[in-house]
Amino acid sequence: VQLQASGGGLVQLGGSLRLSCAASGSIFSNNIIAWYRQGQGNQRELVASITRGGSPNYADSVKGRFTISRDNDRNLVYLQMNSLKPEDTAVYYCNTPSRVFRGFWGQGTLVTVSS
Repeated sequence: VQLQASGGGLVQLGGSLRLSCAASGSIFSNNIIAWYRQGQGNQRELVASITRGGSPNYADSVKGRFTISRDNDRNLVYLQMNSLKPEDTAVYYCNTPSRVFRGFWGQGTLVTVSS
């Protein structure tokens, strides 16, 4: 698998979920890995990214609520999502900037936040 997101589900307002992204070594090793999301009727947007060295960046809408991390030994990236809101409902994807530029997307994982 090149990039596979998992861990989505249904959660209540204020709840938490942790998403996982498994990546093949060739993609994972030297790349920034990012989480994107697309809500119904919305454009896909960048949620968070993390460098090989572990430096994170976040969209303003998730700062203080979401935490991105990576395990370089296991080729995994995580997105811990706390204090979830209905507007966080979306399909979440993990990807690299270069693959996004070329239009390559894997299967996402659906997160639904109920109020």
